[in-house]
Amino acid sequence: MSIQGVLFDLDGTLLDTALDLGAAANRALARYGYPPLSDEHAYQYSSHGSRGLLQAALGPLFERTDYHPLKDALLDAYLASLCVHTRPYDGIHELLTRLDAQAVPWGIVTNKPGWLTDPLLAQLPLFASSRINVSGDTFDVSKPHPKPLLAAAESLQVDPGGILYVGDAERDMQAAQSAGMRGCVALWGYLRPEDSPLEWPAEWFCDSPYSLVNKLGFNE
Repeated sequence: MSIQGVLFDLDGTLLDTALDLGAAANRALARYGYPPLSDEHAYQYSSHGSRGLLQAALGPLFERTDYHPLKDALLDAYLASLCVHTRPYDGIHELLTRLDAQAVPWGIVTNKPGWLTDPLLAQLPLFASSRINVSGDTFDVSKPHPKPLLAAAESLQVDPGGILYVGDAERDMQAAQSAGMRGCVALWGYLRPEDSPLEWPAEWFCDSPYSLVNKLGFNE
């Protein structure tokens, strides 16, 4: 079946949010007397949310720390500065413009909670043509469970087998596989040293949004 719709993860796939997430983590860490997270670690762990960022920052201390106050402080700091350094990746504008020009419906399925996703997307007019935005708290389950992807497919009115899901985390590809969708690993995203993305259950592996444009045949 040809690709009739595209769904995207958000952080590390459509948007480079690492510096804003890392800055929020560092404000929380400083508040509780911990050393800062490096930019390198912010780029590697931002796809894994506040817990992943704090695990990277605290290392072995994480298991012996009540991380909930840190998490709350991180999220409060992030909400206050959602889109300071955040930018779409190079090529995303071209990719979404091509999808719109070809009348290929697309949307976003992220594990980011809606109270962060919605105000962030509102600051980025590029994403106004998204047909559906599903957040991590839209349902009672989130990725890697397939329910959010299947609900998005229903909203796009496209059979799951005709949808490509693009993401930079293993759980994204697991969710796509469980939903009966085709998966594309965004190799430009937030990969950790221990990740093995070429072993994830995906059909496509793209090192940039431009290569995804080519894969979709828009340059032919």
